[in-house]
Amino acid sequence: MSDSNYIKIFTGDFIIVQRIINELEAININAIVKDTTESARLAGFGGGIVPGFQEVFVNKDELDNAVPIVQKVTSESQT
Repeated sequence: MSDSNYIKIFTGDFIIVQRIINELEAININAIVKDTTESARLAGFGGGIVPGFQEVFVNKDELDNAVPIVQKVTSESQT
């Protein structure tokens, strides 16, 4: 994704990713979720390196608004 307008803002498990996605959607940010394990499984290649982990990408223009959301959700999940 070197020539992409999207940047990875989080890698983690499904539950936290879903919380981040919900929070981002609440402020009208449409994120992209990449799940290499599921993509490999659907293609018939088996699982990925870390099953259940996903990556969240946002447009570079929305990065300043998205990062505080990720920080908020991850800090809440650690308590």
